[in-house]
Amino acid sequence: MISPRQVFLMALCCALAVSPIYYHQSLLPQIAAAFALPSARGSVIATVTQLGYAIGLLLFVPLADGVQPRTLATRAVVANAVALVGCAIAPSFFALALCSFLVGMTAISAQIIIPAVSGAAAPEKRGRIVGSLLGGLSSGVLLARTLSGVVGALLGWRSIFVIAAVIDLALLVVVRELPIATGLVTIRYRELMRSLGRLVREERMLRVSAAMGFLVFAAFSALWATLAALLVRPPYHFGPAAIGAFGLVGIVGLSISAQLGAIVDRIGARKIALAGALTVAVAFAFVAAGGHGLAWLVAGMVLLDLGNRATFIANQARIYALRPEARSRLNTVYMVSYFLGGAFGAALGGVGALHAAWIGLAVVGVLLSLAAVAVNSLAYRRWNSAFAGGQT
Repeated sequence: MISPRQVFLMALCCALAVSPIYYHQSLLPQIAAAFALPSARGSVIATVTQLGYAIGLLLFVPLADGVQPRTLATRAVVANAVALVGCAIAPSFFALALCSFLVGMTAISAQIIIPAVSGAAAPEKRGRIVGSLLGGLSSGVLLARTLSGVVGALLGWRSIFVIAAVIDLALLVVVRELPIATGLVTIRYRELMRSLGRLVREERMLRVSAAMGFLVFAAFSALWATLAALLVRPPYHFGPAAIGAFGLVGIVGLSISAQLGAIVDRIGARKIALAGALTVAVAFAFVAAGGHGLAWLVAGMVLLDLGNRATFIANQARIYALRPEARSRLNTVYMVSYFLGGAFGAALGGVGALHAAWIGLAVVGVLLSLAAVAVNSLAYRRWNSAFAGGQT
């Protein structure tokens, strides 16, 4: 069992651990300008960071099924601090992209923490606790985008990476509260990697959840990777601080993360995942009008955050119920797919925004989210009898 105090501290860990992936998002035009590049090229940094995160999840998070999560998370945080310092002193755009890739690869502690804490939770409380941890994760994203915008405006874009490295040092203290894991498996690394493929083949629900996660987070990342580049253009001409303030739209979703988890516990993950994907599609209808007024854009961003959050919580709740002895590996498969979707969406959103601004971005988002709806609906229609035994 895990105490409320531990849940709070682990949510704090998640917030601090995930922040480095998002510090750059409010600063992409500023970074591109520093290297005499068009503002749209800044999305490359977002893409390589997401890609690095996906690869880090694939290579390292499965180890948490056989190594104490506390030890693994500590090593990842130390490596992340070094990569952040590399970003702060990068002499070229290529060097910054390389260090950003390494930042993503090592910013994996939250995905070590979440399955470890989920395993220590009572089954009837798992959805609520996962929701609380994801609330911490989301607060880290919110903090990163908002803080980086302000710091970038006042001190320049390099300063935020120095601050982030110092925050990692604080994280080393908090991560010591991670519960001691029991039931660790003894398995060689090569076999551990092979077991990921077996899990994908054998668990239909994992495949469905991973596909939905890929598509919904691709839509979400399409907006966030291109938002700064669109907001520096007419009619807005916003600077880093104003762009960073858009991170505050996540407060609405953050405030109800635990409640979403409780709803998943009560009515099942399938309905919540489907509702979340539909909400994302509706959100991009508002984003399409983003060039005509901030109210449309903000409304769309709030809905996008809610839809992405609901889908994420529902998907994680249902994959954690599959095989208790393989939670870290299940989480790895899901999160690798999720952030590969993020990298794909960041690149695709950049193309859409380049050719048709807000409308192009919205078309990308709607198509991706409707594809997620189709995946969920068709999978349950085809495999309804397989899921009737309790997987929701």
